[in-house]
Amino acid sequence: MTLIKYNPNHRSTSSDPFLSMFDKFFYDTLEDSSARRFLPQANILESEKTYEIHMAIPGMKKDGFNIDLEDGKLHISGERNTDSSENVTVHRQEIVLGSFRRIFQVPEDADQNKISASYTDGILKIQIPRDEKKTLKHKISVK
Repeated sequence: MTLIKYNPNHRSTSSDPFLSMFDKFFYDTLEDSSARRFLPQANILESEKTYEIHMAIPGMKKDGFNIDLEDGKLHISGERNTDSSENVTVHRQEIVLGSFRRIFQVPEDADQNKISASYTDGILKIQIPRDEKKTLKHKISVK
């Protein structure tokens, strides 16, 4: 048995794909978005000398982040809230608010004592330098 969410404003448009797309755009976006979880998107980059994590988290202050290294795992957390103004009615809220937590495994060849972080233009950048002494690649010569 399949359950379908009933929307009295939603027309039956199974025969016309364009109307179906139109209805999905307008009616599905009216659903309550409070059930969505705040999980910032991340890019993980690797170069010869560093690893970098870039997280898109606009609307936060630099001191709103908690970044900890524990047992080879980088824990990044924080909370994004709005400036609550009195006597304001919110008609639509698409920006997900609340607290978040992301955990990343730090590579074995990372220099854990030199990890740094910066926050500019809504992007949190964490730089993890590689330790040349711990390099995981070794050249093996054939005899």
